Amino acid sequence: MHLPSTSHAAKLNCSIPTFPSAGAAPRTRWPGHGGGQGRGTHLLCCSMGLVGSSHVEPGASESCPSPLLAVSSPPAGSLVGFRPVIDMDSGKYAKELDVAVRVVQMACSLCQGVQDGLLRRGKDQVKSKADDSLVTVADWSVQATVSWLLADCFNGEGISIIAEEDVHTLSRKDAVELLDSVVSTVNNCLMEAARYGLVAPTNALGRADVLEAIGRCNSVGGPNGRYWVLDPVDGTLGFVRGDQYAVALALIEDGEVILGVLGCPNYPMKRQWLDYHHRYYRIMTKLSPPSSGSWHKGCVMYARKGTGEAWMQPLVHDHGKLDWSSIGRLIQVSPIDDPALATLCEPVENANSSHSFTAGLARSVGLRKQPLRVYSMVKYAAIARGDAEIFMKFARAGYKEKIWDHAAGVLIIQEAGGVVTDARGRPLNFSKGVFVEGLDRGIIACSGVSLHEKIIGAVDASWDSSKL
Repeated sequence: MHLPSTSHAAKLNCSIPTFPSAGAAPRTRWPGHGGGQGRGTHLLCCSMGLVGSSHVEPGASESCPSPLLAVSSPPAGSLVGFRPVIDMDSGKYAKELDVAVRVVQMACSLCQGVQDGLLRRGKDQVKSKADDSLVTVADWSVQATVSWLLADCFNGEGISIIAEEDVHTLSRKDAVELLDSVVSTVNNCLMEAARYGLVAPTNALGRADVLEAIGRCNSVGGPNGRYWVLDPVDGTLGFVRGDQYAVALALIEDGEVILGVLGCPNYPMKRQWLDYHHRYYRIMTKLSPPSSGSWHKGCVMYARKGTGEAWMQPLVHDHGKLDWSSIGRLIQVSPIDDPALATLCEPVENANSSHSFTAGLARSVGLRKQPLRVYSMVKYAAIARGDAEIFMKFARAGYKEKIWDHAAGVLIIQEAGGVVTDARGRPLNFSKGVFVEGLDRGIIACSGVSLHEKIIGAVDASWDSSKL
């Protein structure tokens, strides 16, 4: 691929973003929402084949932004200071949340290693499922790792797990090499358990152990009892492309989502980077590497039902250890309620969501900014952190939403102050098994009630299922 040079940038009046040096001033604290509210300008960097949008105040220069130059600016719109992390030793479900965050941290580390390998060596370990969706070594490896760790941490409690993958492909006679890759990946991850405050197995897991761990995730859910809901790699297409993806883990009890954890390994700490093609971000991290130990991308968001708080912490990097004492940051949704200033998040692909219908709704409500198209449940993370205000998804006829694609993200947005319902304004129902049953037309997530009501009204006024 052709690498952009500083001379190309000069011709385009497009400054190349750089990471702060190791000696740069530390980030300052900030209250509330720091996102700009200027007029949105769409920028096309032709020589790089990259499209980005930025917010330019009237009369200001419309050169491309340098999102990593302002060291003192917040890495997101609605981070709220640097309060100590949520006290994991108190309150109901404290142990469950503590374990879930540690497990997702480990899973994200596993995914990063597999993704780097895919991008270097090709996609020979990417498979297609019966519905033509993709599955990778990371999907099976994360599911096996999370399943094993939950069973170990809650030994004797009768762990029940709903997860996306099964063992059918790995159990085939012609899949021995693929299974061995999964086994190796799982064991390499579990060897690092002590870094995350967890316990590694005494002996390495074998093929049968890994298949058992994956197969254990066969719960059917329902309105009664407690069960975990896991999407090992949400947004597999983004994952294999080197773009955004998520690891999602939720706990449901008697049909209610009790806690949610969302790992976003590629999520940039500066919102502006979301406007750029993911390859550009990778190139810039090579041309201008971030300082050692800096938090430039990758986070885990989490929330517990009824607390009114959602939190974010960085991924563990550079062989460090997970330390709960000071790394948690409160996050809140954006305060923007003017549709003209709001940012809409929508899926990248049009396969299971109608971009045309969503675009029509956006115009009718008064949205003016370019939509932010993001893979996976990272869309929920963007709203929870204040980087966007609206997410709409209207699936095509016959498509049924799965609970693992939404449970963790929905709770995190709600506890961060946002609203998530179906298109009639009803809460999503996670008590009917694997699917989100009774969904009216689509899913609408907003940073606040005012925007949410406007979207609901626009759907009622313009709904036409034939457009989907």
